[in-house]
Parts: sequence; structure tokens; C-alpha cells
Amino acid sequence: MKFILRIFVVMASLTGLLVASDNASVPVAGDARQPLNIGFALYAKGEAPGTLNARWNWANAYSGHGLATGGPKEGFSGRYHIRYYYENGEFSDEYDLVIEKAGDFYNVSWIANGKVSARGVGMEVEHCLAVGWRNVRD
Repeated sequence: MKFILRIFVVMASLTGLLVASDNASVPVAGDARQPLNIGFALYAKGEAPGTLNARWNWANAYSGHGLATGGPKEGFSGRYHIRYYYENGEFSDEYDLVIEKAGDFYNVSWIANGKVSARGVGMEVEHCLAVGWRNVRD
């Protein structure tokens, strides 16, 4: 129960920051309310070694779950292959997921067809890896 409460506090804090940053943004000509290019993912070690169970959200418009495989038996740092699904179970996307330790935090990259599609930063919270991310646009 403590774990769920702490995760809720972290997510509520991130949501508050996102709302504050959205209120300070300048509207784009022709469309005053474009979705934020911000996502959040929470990764927990799976029952099988080298796996991660994911919960994800992008711009509060899409969300779901995922499963990463092929990672290390210990810790979060490593290379995985991840498949994401929407809340209704429909397939969303798949990537090579690279998680790299950077001091007390993590750098995270999602790669598709050899090209980085998204980047994020994360930190361990109650045996999980919490990651904020954004799509990389050319």
C-alpha cells in the first residue's frame, strides 16, 4: 500500500508540473491546444529475469501497458526489446529500449529502425524506474 501511495504522489507531482508548464505555454497559431510532447512510463521488474512490466502515458491522450524482454537479470540498465499496448489491449508500438545509468539517475532511449524515436530521463522509486520522456522530432 505504501508503494502505491508513493507512486501516486510522484505521478500527482509530475502532473502538477505539467499543468503549470502548459499554462505558461504560448498558443500555436491555428491551434491553441496541441497535445504536449511529454510522456511518462513506470517500469517494474517482471517475474521472469530480464523483463520489465510497463505502464505508460503520452500527453494524457494515450496510455496502456507494455512488456520489455531481453534485459539484464539485475538492475535496470541494459538493452531490451519492448512492445507497448493500449488500455484496450490493442498493439501500439515496439522499440529497442536502452536504459543507461547516469549517476543517481538514468538516460533512456527508444529506438525504431535504427533511429532514436524518443528520449527520457528517469529515477528509481520504490523498486521501479519512473521515466519522463518526449518524442524526438526532426
